[in-house]
Amino acid sequence: MISHFLRTALVLGLLSAIGPFAIDMYLPALPSIGSSLGASAGAVQASLMVFFLSMGLGQLVYGPASDMFGRKPPLYLGLLIFTLGSIGCALAPDIHTLVAFRFLQGLGACAGMVVPRAVVRDLHTGPEAARLMALLTLVFSVSPILAPLFGSFVIEWSSWRGVFWAVTVAAVLGTLLLATSLEETRPPAQRVASTVGSALRAYGVLLRDAHFIGLVLIGAFGLASFFAYLANSSFVLIDHYGLTPRQYSYAFAANAASFIGMSQLTGRLVTRWGMVPMIRFAMTGYAAVMALLLLLNLAGIDSLALMVALLFVGFGFLGLAMPTAAVLALDAHGEIAGTASALMGTLQFLTGAVVMALVGLFVDGSPRPMLAGIAGAALLSYLFTRTTLGHPRG
Repeated sequence: MISHFLRTALVLGLLSAIGPFAIDMYLPALPSIGSSLGASAGAVQASLMVFFLSMGLGQLVYGPASDMFGRKPPLYLGLLIFTLGSIGCALAPDIHTLVAFRFLQGLGACAGMVVPRAVVRDLHTGPEAARLMALLTLVFSVSPILAPLFGSFVIEWSSWRGVFWAVTVAAVLGTLLLATSLEETRPPAQRVASTVGSALRAYGVLLRDAHFIGLVLIGAFGLASFFAYLANSSFVLIDHYGLTPRQYSYAFAANAASFIGMSQLTGRLVTRWGMVPMIRFAMTGYAAVMALLLLLNLAGIDSLALMVALLFVGFGFLGLAMPTAAVLALDAHGEIAGTASALMGTLQFLTGAVVMALVGLFVDGSPRPMLAGIAGAALLSYLFTRTTLGHPRG
């Protein structure tokens, strides 16, 4: 009999994974979408960037809505919007239509990003919350391992359009799962004080909380470094190094597996070391590895094996930091957990979109712009770690 704790993690993780599934499954298709629609690499990457933008902006609405109306209604709305956007993407006749429907798809997907974090805060705090967040991350992170591989099979069997029909089916299944397997964690009595005005005041409180903003930016630039990899890795590995979409999916999955595996150690290590030392250690290691990878490339070492190996190590460090930073950021804001989760997600996704756009300005077919974007964001994350957590808070 599966425990309630594990069942909650499974359901929240699967709901959280629907949006990322629409990203990761899509990655092997990026070059073929460009060929099919007669679009440049930059235009195809724009369809990824607007997805991140809408996922970030939409969270500002879903978070307070989940405080006002409960956790489940915003999830239902998000899944409906995501389904409509996915169908539009599957039928898109040109790149402009695809970009528009990817924006709509992102507006739906972000509900699954913001609300589950608030549910975790509803149920637990401290090490137990870190443990649940790590389990949620485990389920959620199955997407980067399986989605690119599944996407490569779908592309071979049908075309890139089949990817969007597949995520449509996933959204329908997610709706059924939400209806049958997740209880409401914010009862009506707790919603009384939640209004639009209170949400705006809550955003003001959060924006003035330097510790909260610092923790958010640690995660934002950590996530942005991964976004730089997401947006560019298929072009680098497929076009520059000559991998097939299937081989690319294996390389991508290896890096995702490192992130997942290390994230599962957070509950145990946080109990032993504490959350602040854990984040400081992980972000120091992450920045060091990514800076080393860039320096080696600048020295003329252009090796696929070396790049994949160092990314594997680096993303392992990132897996230790991300769930812990999210838990620590929300710990002091239980009464407005949905709003706090929304602001955190918005700032993180908008930061990621900006980094993706900056890297896109320098794309030249080589790995260097991607590696520079990854290393630069990792170093910024490290700097925010030093300034925010240079000394443990009591």
